[in-house]
This record gives sequence, structure tokens and C-alpha cells, in this order.
Amino acid sequence: MSDLTPQPGRTGGRILVDALVLNGVDSVYCVPGESYLPVLDALRDATAIRTYVARHEGAAANMADAYGKLTGRPGICFVTRGPGATHASIGVHTASQDSTPMILFVGQVERGFLGREAFQEVDYRRMFGGIAKWVTEIEDLARIPEVLARAFSVAMSGRPGPVVIALPEDILFGSGVVGDAHPSQAVQAAPTAEDMDALQTLLGEARQPLVVVGGSGWDEQACAHLLGFARRYGLPVAASFRRQDLLDNRTDNYVGQIGLGISPQLAERVKAADLLIAVGTRLSEVSSGGYTLVQSPVPKQKLVHVHADANELGRVYQARLAINAGMRHFAKALDALPGVDVNWSAWTRAARDAYLAHSTPQPPHPDHSGVDLAQVVAHLNDVLPDDALVSNGAGNYTVWVHRFYRYRRHATELAPTSGAMGYGLPAAVAAKLKHPQRQVVCFAGDGCFMMYPQELATAVQYGAAVIVIVVNNGMLGTIRMHQEREYPGRISSTSLQNPGFVALAHAFGAFGEVVERTEDFPAAFARAQAAGIPALLELRTDPRQITPALRLE
Repeated sequence: MSDLTPQPGRTGGRILVDALVLNGVDSVYCVPGESYLPVLDALRDATAIRTYVARHEGAAANMADAYGKLTGRPGICFVTRGPGATHASIGVHTASQDSTPMILFVGQVERGFLGREAFQEVDYRRMFGGIAKWVTEIEDLARIPEVLARAFSVAMSGRPGPVVIALPEDILFGSGVVGDAHPSQAVQAAPTAEDMDALQTLLGEARQPLVVVGGSGWDEQACAHLLGFARRYGLPVAASFRRQDLLDNRTDNYVGQIGLGISPQLAERVKAADLLIAVGTRLSEVSSGGYTLVQSPVPKQKLVHVHADANELGRVYQARLAINAGMRHFAKALDALPGVDVNWSAWTRAARDAYLAHSTPQPPHPDHSGVDLAQVVAHLNDVLPDDALVSNGAGNYTVWVHRFYRYRRHATELAPTSGAMGYGLPAAVAAKLKHPQRQVVCFAGDGCFMMYPQELATAVQYGAAVIVIVVNNGMLGTIRMHQEREYPGRISSTSLQNPGFVALAHAFGAFGEVVERTEDFPAAFARAQAAGIPALLELRTDPRQITPALRLE
């Protein structure tokens, strides 16, 4: 007999919130709307769930994505219908491309009004159909537990991703006697013994192997198994775009990242590899260098492709060995492999030496002015603890972060592979709310920060003492770089007139300080840490230094 006995007289909103509690949800990110008032009322009594109100739906969705990255469980976001949903769509797209488990709940008009273009009505199946794993609309109060159970399962299983659920207003206000469902469990495939034997054989034949790790679905234990495998086999391991926290960057096996800002030496090493073991990564456009480092459909390297979703295997590349497996199961199987006589020690050592040279800051250009961002990142690399969380959005400033910061632990890099600007601050706030005792540092360009500057108010309201480093060069640097390449000397629409960032921080009740010289940064960062409240450090940087290696002139 089931222990999930129906509760009398529950509203649809309470049935839904009870399902969240049963599935272990402890945080909800939202911007309130009248379309889901019964949910807000039920959340008031759900003591197991903390409800965080963001100042923009896009930021709330980004917070939910960050939660999913940090925990491996779906980040939960509630927004109102119409404008709320369209604002939140950026977080859904990020969660889709980043393979992050997430559930977005969107208010909807009453069922009787559907199809009449009622106030703020949107067909969410059509709107989100191309970017979510599953989009549905609850049409029967009695099916709320069923829909929620499926939503958690879909979001976590196979290749994780976002689910969107529309909530008709009359469903939420309605009431009835409905039984709950059991908590959902993620389902992941495991490699077969034949898979692992074939991998062992290919390793035995290799002379210049390279492992590329990425994707989601990892945990601390899986990363430890991966590290043990790499050490036992003496393998060089590269991270795909913005997945650098899957292997301790200090280990002799780590050789860099194959994303934007890849070192030329590593790019050549990917091409020269005779065995490429891609674990978790899709080897997307960015990580494959526009499908040049790894060619489609038949790579020049022998390709072993391991992915949690069978639909990703053979989608772009024809692998020599395709293994459908979740990261935890595959990493555990790697841990059981006995090892082989290593023939590639010099290959691995050369790759590691090249990484160390590439990731060590060099003196700035003689004409450099303002703060040297490379030295800033190097200082943080020295002073931040191993479990510090570092977030960023999108822009050329991120090249410095991903090149010079050495990540040490799993789930310490919060960065959108979708290339979404504005992600860093909301993600940092979510990280600090989840892990209040850990240091959280956000990097943002001046353009990137201004996407969601109002989330400093959210940080202040909830006591999330993040430190935001605003890299101010007075322009949209990435677009300027491309513009100068394609249309030299014809600057258009990329210059920025910024507010006083420190004054803005003070207006929100945060600490703020301007840093104009590299040597002043360590003391300024220490003051930001000591403030004990959200803090913003504005770095005045050289607009001519467009990447660590390139100047605009």
C-alpha cells in the first residue's frame, strides 16, 4: 500500500509545491507574477524551500542554471506569463546548450481563454519547443504530480537539460484530492565490458593519445576516478570550452582548454593526436575549432566518443568507438582499468610544459596602460582557496580568466558555453546563496555587467557577499575585435558610455572601489573581502589590449 496518501482540499499551487518538496528542492528563483499566486502562497508555508526574488526574469533563470551546474539537480525558476517567459528564455537556451538540469515554470492564462490571444497569452510549446528538452502545459489538476515526476526525470536523465511547464491560472487556483508521486530518479546508461575492452585495445595501439573532457553529469567522485585514470595511464587531458573544473589544473596531466583562446600548441596537438577520447563533450563548434580540429563526419584521429545521450553519438562525428554512458558510470569503469605500458610520456610532458608556458602571465606590452588583467587573475589564482567559485559571462575579458586561472575542484567554474552576456553576476549570487561559506568571485566586462546590474540589489537583500570584478575598457570588446578585423578603422556601435560603477554599487548598498593600477589590486581585493557585503571592484583596463596576445593597433 502506498504511503503517499491523498491530502484533502489542496490547491493546484500547493500540490505543485508539495511535489517540489518531495523531490528535494531547497531553492527557488523567481520574479513574482499574478499568474501563479497560489504557488507563491504555498511557498510561504514550504519551510524546506528558500524563495529568492531576482530583479529580472533573465537573471532568475540564470540563477537556476547556476544551481543546476553546482548540484546536478534541476534549478527551479518561476516566472509570469508573456513578458516573464520571454525574459527567462535566455536561461533556458543557456541550460540547453550547457546541458544543465533546469525546470522553468511559467504562468499561463485560464484554460477557457486559450487561443483567443488573452492578456499575455503565449503558446509555450511553440515558443520553447526548439530549446527545451520537454515543454508541456498542465491541463488537469490531478496530473500535477505525474507531470512533475516526469519533469525531474527528463531534466536529469541522459543529456541533462531544461524543461518548461506552463501553469494555467485556473489549474493553480483549483483544488482537489490528489495523491503525490514518489521522488524522481535520474537514469543513466553504463558502459559494457565490451566497450571498456575496446577502449583498452585502442589505448594499447596509441602513440599520441589525448583525452578531452566536458559536458555535465559529473560529480566529485567521477572527477577523482578520471584523475586516477589519467595518472595511471600517463594521459594528457584537455578540457572542452568552459569545463576546466573537471580536472585539477595543477596535475601534470592537465594540458589546457580547447575553446575560445586555445593555445596554438594545443590546437596542433589535437590535430596530431592519433587517439582522441572525448568524454562527456559534444565536441561542439567552439571546442572543435569550427569542426577543423576534429573534422566531421569522419575525424582524422581515431575517435572514442563517450556521451550520456545516445542521440549525440553519431550526430556530428562517426566515432571509431561510441559509448553510451553517464559520466559517473563511465568514470567508475575507468577506475577499474588496470593500465598499460605508457609509450607517450614525452608527448604528455611536452603538452603539459606548453600549457604551463601559455597559462603563465608575461610582462605587458610596453605601451600598456591601466590594470594588467593577467596579473589580476594570477593574484586570485594565488590567494583564492581551492573551493572558491569563479563565474563569468561572455566577452573578450573571459579569455584572460580561462587562460590564467587554474581551477582545482569540480563545480567551481560557472560560465555559459552558450556565450550569454550577463550570466556572471546572477550565477555568482546563486552560488553564494547555495554555499555562503565559500568565496565567490564574478568577472564581468563593462558591457556584460550592465545586462543585469540590478542583481546587486538581490545580493544585498539576501546577504550574498559576492565580489564582482568589472573589467572596464569602455567598449564591447569582442565585437570591436571582429569589427576591426572586418572593417578596419570603421568603428560602429561598440563604444560605451558607462555609469559610475562605484557610485552604482554604493547606491545598492554594496562596497565599491576603482582600481587604476595593477599593483593596487591585491589591497583592493583584500578590502572587498573584508567588507563582508557584496562588493564591486572596477578595473580600468587598456582598451587597446583586446586579448592577452593582441592589441587593436
